[in-house]
Amino acid sequence: MRRILAPLLALALIATSATVANAAAPADPLRTYAKDTWRSLTAMTDPKTGLVADNIPGDLSAPAAYTSPTNIGGYMWSALVARELGIISPREASQRVERTLDTLATLKHHNQSGMFYNWYDPHTGAVLTVLPDGTQVTPFLSSVDNGWLAAGLQVVQGAFPTLKAKAAKVLDRMDFGFYFNPAATSPIGSRGLIRGGFWDTQPPGCSVAQDGVWFTCNHYDITVTEPRMATYLGIAEGTIPRTAYFDTMRTLPDNCDYSWQEMQPQGFTTRHLGRQVYEGSYRYRGITFVPSWGGDMFEALMPDLFVPEAQWGPRSWGRNHPATVAAQIEHGLNDAKYGFWGFSPASNPFGGYGVYGVDAMGMDTDGYPSDIEGGKYDAGFGDCRPPGPPAVYGDGVVTPHAAFLALPYARKPVLSNLARLRSNFDAYGPGGFYDAVAVRSKTVAKRYLSLDQSMIMGAIGNELSHDVLKKAFVTPRFERAVRPLLAQETFNVPAGQRLPQLGGS
Repeated sequence: MRRILAPLLALALIATSATVANAAAPADPLRTYAKDTWRSLTAMTDPKTGLVADNIPGDLSAPAAYTSPTNIGGYMWSALVARELGIISPREASQRVERTLDTLATLKHHNQSGMFYNWYDPHTGAVLTVLPDGTQVTPFLSSVDNGWLAAGLQVVQGAFPTLKAKAAKVLDRMDFGFYFNPAATSPIGSRGLIRGGFWDTQPPGCSVAQDGVWFTCNHYDITVTEPRMATYLGIAEGTIPRTAYFDTMRTLPDNCDYSWQEMQPQGFTTRHLGRQVYEGSYRYRGITFVPSWGGDMFEALMPDLFVPEAQWGPRSWGRNHPATVAAQIEHGLNDAKYGFWGFSPASNPFGGYGVYGVDAMGMDTDGYPSDIEGGKYDAGFGDCRPPGPPAVYGDGVVTPHAAFLALPYARKPVLSNLARLRSNFDAYGPGGFYDAVAVRSKTVAKRYLSLDQSMIMGAIGNELSHDVLKKAFVTPRFERAVRPLLAQETFNVPAGQRLPQLGGS
């Protein structure tokens, strides 16, 4: 009898020790953040239509009465993350996504292109011509917003087999080539760019009548910016030529005609697919990178949630993404000395919405400032223009979703930054991190934007569930079309540059 009891007692002691150890182990903060973030998204979602509102107050009390294609796509990929992390059951995830797909199939859209309007009522699905604040709008169909909806649909196809046909019914009719203008010319002389979008009724202001619609007068001609998702999708579906990827600018030219830039780019000229490409880059506080338009994290890293850019482009995006993150950290901690970092468009802590970034990291001369005062950076332009006075930084606006986007490249700095934000400010509520914090005045934007919350969900999902969004999004056709483009390019960003902000030498 003793021979039987002894092993049983030993097993019981081992089990008890394991239980105690598990109980003592701290919970993974990312899982906690994801669970709370998902709570905000469900609070924003109409249970009948499955459409998520654009935003909601910090107490989760009254969702906004409008939504967009980007918001809808973000809700669907967030449901996948919630499923993978065990926040909701597979059945609930499928039910939620199916309800959204069923509503999408009924929404009014532009028949020729398959594209969706920018603003819908989340309760009825009606296209909005008057926003809740009384602003009258001409219904618009954005290339960027439809790109994020398509990304969400492609994720559904890859992760929800029983819903693949329903997602395909909506996605397959979306023609991103409709936005492509082969005659558009960038400042560097390349031809072929996507437009900002179009109206199907004549709007006030500038527009170009063509193909039965009124296109925007602007085109997207910058490489490091979020419209590249729409370009990727068009290239993959064969409606946008592969050359379009190289027809966007890494930087503006480095000659005196463009000396209004805040710094002079450095680089070299090469050719890809017969296109001349100026491989320019900026250098800020010892870090070399290819800039975005506004110097914000969203433009640089949101497409990387879905497309394995760093893996497919090891000499381009594989160098640039870590450098972008390092420069944002450098700005927040050592240049502006806020003590915190992560800058991207978000709610203005003092009301409304604001564009935030690191001014030195963007091509926009007006800058996406990192603070309310708009501390202006101006390094001059070689012999063409002397530098301006040193920038002065004040009430820095830190946006948590920007830090989450940096997870693949700076996990420890991200977790430290978020933990300090939570402990130093009233920055965390029932739906996770509030949208933005002005750190000097300790003013918090106590609301949640579904776009920013879905970026947080996507970043955590990829970090904890082995790149779940990338694996669901990438199809063999997409990889065959896009991967070789990223693989053949070398940005003017040095390999192995010193990035101590990421723990490197």
